[in-house]
Amino acid sequence: MSISTVDVIVTSPGRNFVTLKIVTSDGVVGWGDATLNGRELAVASYLRDHLATTLVGRDEDRIEDTWQYLYRGAYWRRGPVTMAAISAVDMALWDIKAKKAGVPLYQLLGGASREKLRVYAHASGNDYAALSQAIRAYVEQGYTAVRIQTGVPGLDAVYGVSATAKPGEKYDYEPAHRAADGSAATRPVEEDWDTPAYLRHIPSIFEKVREEFGPELRLLHDSHHRLSPIEAARLAKSLEPYDLFWLEDATPGEDQEAFRLIRQHSTTPLATGEVFNSVYDYQTLVTERLIDYVRSAPTHTGGVTGMKKLLDFAGIYGIRSGIHGPTDVSPIGMAAALHLDLAIHNFGIQEYMPHSDLTLEVFRTSYTFDRGFLHPGDTPGLGAELDEDLAAHHPYTAAYLPVNRLLDGTVHDW
Repeated sequence: MSISTVDVIVTSPGRNFVTLKIVTSDGVVGWGDATLNGRELAVASYLRDHLATTLVGRDEDRIEDTWQYLYRGAYWRRGPVTMAAISAVDMALWDIKAKKAGVPLYQLLGGASREKLRVYAHASGNDYAALSQAIRAYVEQGYTAVRIQTGVPGLDAVYGVSATAKPGEKYDYEPAHRAADGSAATRPVEEDWDTPAYLRHIPSIFEKVREEFGPELRLLHDSHHRLSPIEAARLAKSLEPYDLFWLEDATPGEDQEAFRLIRQHSTTPLATGEVFNSVYDYQTLVTERLIDYVRSAPTHTGGVTGMKKLLDFAGIYGIRSGIHGPTDVSPIGMAAALHLDLAIHNFGIQEYMPHSDLTLEVFRTSYTFDRGFLHPGDTPGLGAELDEDLAAHHPYTAAYLPVNRLLDGTVHDW
């Protein structure tokens, strides 16, 4: 048996997704996610114009060999476009292998290590009243962990905060902007940022949340790489009284040594890595135990194979998983994450932003949510696939993530 056809499908049911479809000579179909938010067409071209012809005729069972063939054979290694493309191929091949075996993917990864997967929700509000209502709505749904993001006084918009969500509504924040009329964007939106105002404001928000919701609720916060190392250390220390589950992306993670400074000043648990795309991006962070959770997603880190390598490496140093699970990872990528979560020993928590109803019409899934926990389901394979007929009704529409500027006009991390 061998790979017969390789197709790339770009669709936009509310937001853009890149999906890879591999069909074997005996008709088994495998699906993979290659979505790279704001740069989708670069990955689609990489797959369609450079990888597809090299895959036809290869043995679909040789997953590790194919992974190395794509990673090493191109000469140009790593990078988000390359790794997202490899991820899609790898997911699709694992999907095929599990379907041929007649088992859900997690069974081929060593079987289940737990019965269900704790997830965290995203609670957001421009002010504390809106944030409190959002948190309460999630607690009533059974969530035991909530990420807290809020507006900052003096700033009109803050990345990661939905200004339009109504109390009790599902958090469906989409940071990649299209034009006001829904047509293609031509350039990113620019937002302002004020670090001193943020550092003054955030501890007071967590103080209120703890007073209202008590000590049992697991609280998380994402700084979105906005802080210098010493600013990040200050924030981590100021949040210690509120017992965070983690502080995420406190400072840009590509400067791995910067996390040493945060560790010197605070015991707040740290998470990072959603913009990383290989195990090498974590080498210092893991071996020096500078973080507590790895945040990559299979979609951006070499698929099931690449993510498993990373999680096994992290596990040696007592570091747990916190796999990235936003809505710019398709339901296929989410399914791959859940199978890994269920199988690995060092599971920590799973990010969960439920996809829109429109997205879930185009993508069919077997994973289930129940009172703050997910399970990938027992459908053979990944348990997620694309309806190509429905996908054809939602053409790609250009959208860009915002650019952040300090109040003096300097471009800044967001």
